[in-house]
Amino acid sequence: MSLNFFVHQTAVIDKGCKIGKDTKIWHFSHIMPNSIIGKRCNIGQNVVISPGVILGNNVKVQNNVSIYTGVTCDDDVFLGPSCVFTNVVNPRSSVNRRGEYAKTHVGKGATIGANATIVCGHDIGSYAFIGAGAVVTKDIKPYALVVGNPAKQIGWMSEYGHRLNFDTNNIAICPESNEKYKYNDGKVFKV
Repeated sequence: MSLNFFVHQTAVIDKGCKIGKDTKIWHFSHIMPNSIIGKRCNIGQNVVISPGVILGNNVKVQNNVSIYTGVTCDDDVFLGPSCVFTNVVNPRSSVNRRGEYAKTHVGKGATIGANATIVCGHDIGSYAFIGAGAVVTKDIKPYALVVGNPAKQIGWMSEYGHRLNFDTNNIAICPESNEKYKYNDGKVFKV
């Protein structure tokens, strides 16, 4: 039987996983049971994807990332090196909280920088940009740029990953795509 995806010989793929066409899974990664990985994903070295995790199409997972049960990522998400998700708010070694996993959703096109930590139970909006080393402790709006510990919003990003600068009419133009974005009532949307 030939696979329609690539798996390095050192990677472990447990039974019950669904892996999309043209996905690549690299050295020493472990894909646990009942996880779903979309088409054209790239799973870097030493990645752990826990049971029930769902990754959309074209998700890029860099080296040393841990994605725990309760996490879903939409299409085109980028997970930077050594970023980590949690799934329990108050872990204790001596207390089993497997029935208390909190859910985290990462919207389409979002980027999570290297070494960022995403505390469980929070949604990250589409095309949000989480800076390297940030610690996310609350929901993040679509297109928001956040940095620091705890993560605080310092601006807005385009779908191409450029910082948006709004004029007096609350319009910004992405320098790469020339797409227009409008700021209104604490939100940004493409026009």
